[in-house]
Amino acid sequence: MRGTDPAAGRVLGCVRQGSGGHGAAIRFRATGAFLLVAHLLLVAWLTLRPLDVAWVSAANLQPFAGIKADLALGPAQAARHIGGSLLLLAPLGVLLPLAGGRVHVSPLGSLVRTVAAGALISLGIELLQTGVPGQVVDIDSLFLNTLGVALAHLAVVPAVRARLRRRTDVDHRPALLREDTSQGPTPTIPRVGIAP
Repeated sequence: MRGTDPAAGRVLGCVRQGSGGHGAAIRFRATGAFLLVAHLLLVAWLTLRPLDVAWVSAANLQPFAGIKADLALGPAQAARHIGGSLLLLAPLGVLLPLAGGRVHVSPLGSLVRTVAAGALISLGIELLQTGVPGQVVDIDSLFLNTLGVALAHLAVVPAVRARLRRRTDVDHRPALLREDTSQGPTPTIPRVGIAP
């Protein structure tokens, strides 16, 4: 009797659909969180380990002075230094939204949150480098790291979210049509007379 009840079938279908979508979101968040932690550990190892160098240049607290100095070294050195700073935290532009696991979100709000988080992480790295031998604080690294996060976010996240939204809409539409057409007539409850 329970297997033929249309209302029970509808509830069971919604539970299956909801738990599947929720399970996928949990998997996305878990994967994003794992990759985010792994990337941050790699960044910490690259930027916060002591270096054994003969001399260290002074800290750069003047905006764009480091970029000008890199450009003066020639195109190959400039590309290596500037590109390295751009790429260091760029994966955060994708990993932070992935760890959040939300598909339906404002693109501008997502960009602002991601860039702000990337800037704060970069600032934290620069502040921690003040106590690490061989590492030099560079304000231009903060700008380039943040720009890298913004560019990676803009290049990947809006397109992936739009694709996931389209896929989610397509997946739900046939299920709703099947659900509406397979219900049949509404069950009625026979009236019971009043006892004398």
